[in-house]
Amino acid sequence: MVRKPGYYDTFRCLAGACPDSCCHEWAVAVDPEAEALYRSLPGDLGETLRRFLTEEDGDTVLSLREDGRCPMWRDDGLCRIQAEQGEGALCDTCRNFPRLTHDYGDFLERDLELSCPEAARLILLGDDEWVAGEENSATEPDYEPEMMEILLESRQKALDLLGDGRYDLGEALAILLLYGNRVQNELDGGEEAALEPEKELEIAEKVAQKGNMDGIFRFFKDLELLTERWPLRLEKPEPGPWREEHRAIARYFVRRYWLQAVSDGDLYSRVKLTAVSCLMLKNLGGDLQDTAQLYSKEIENNAENVDALLDGAYEEPCFADVALLGNLLA
Repeated sequence: MVRKPGYYDTFRCLAGACPDSCCHEWAVAVDPEAEALYRSLPGDLGETLRRFLTEEDGDTVLSLREDGRCPMWRDDGLCRIQAEQGEGALCDTCRNFPRLTHDYGDFLERDLELSCPEAARLILLGDDEWVAGEENSATEPDYEPEMMEILLESRQKALDLLGDGRYDLGEALAILLLYGNRVQNELDGGEEAALEPEKELEIAEKVAQKGNMDGIFRFFKDLELLTERWPLRLEKPEPGPWREEHRAIARYFVRRYWLQAVSDGDLYSRVKLTAVSCLMLKNLGGDLQDTAQLYSKEIENNAENVDALLDGAYEEPCFADVALLGNLLA
């Protein structure tokens, strides 16, 4: 079985019209098959590729030119490899981005990455109900069945909660934070987690303490940096109200990260990742599509930054439950 959100099949690359090309500021990871092809190509194309193929942390990457562009990015915004060798010559990274695939063995889930401008536009439109895709060649499940059952059921409840118009998104995320804690307890062998929104909201309002957005911003300033725009945005936040598009983004984070807990049993750090990410997007302000796309580019497309955020969920005082509740309910 394959699941994907409703907008998935409507995505079309903007190519030369893209306002923030994926060929800019990213050193592209090159898979072994593509590397072998690139090293064997004759002529100027092959020579250029070989000049820019480098090793980073044991992986082969296509490094950037001094102007921050991929050496294969033509002046018209199109890819020289695809133009001269066809789409089949692209490395896996370039062929697939911004498409995501999570393969759990007996089922697949597909989505788009928020770090692509056109994907961000589609995600913010909110057409994200699951639809059935093509059948996959099922293999043995790559997970513990009981744990996956808990995660699938609780994720659907989380998605329903985030779409419930009775609560503004701050309230819904506060409820989600407490519910996520209960689901984590169930994953750890405790009793079955019940979702009781009104009860959870009452508890959240009682225990919430003064939030610490300044501490959260300091945390993000210490992460690895990709673009020149990002630190400028962090220095000049423009807090605003919750908007309907924030709901779509929250649901995106839940779809993308909730089931990943099946790999290590750690759901709660991913619930906090969702809450913190939404708080950042609310407080950064600016054009939401642009802000969300830049946030994802800086954070989600850097595995070390994601790991730091997951670890910080337990280690950073600004990410303490009562502080996050204070920020969410402010």
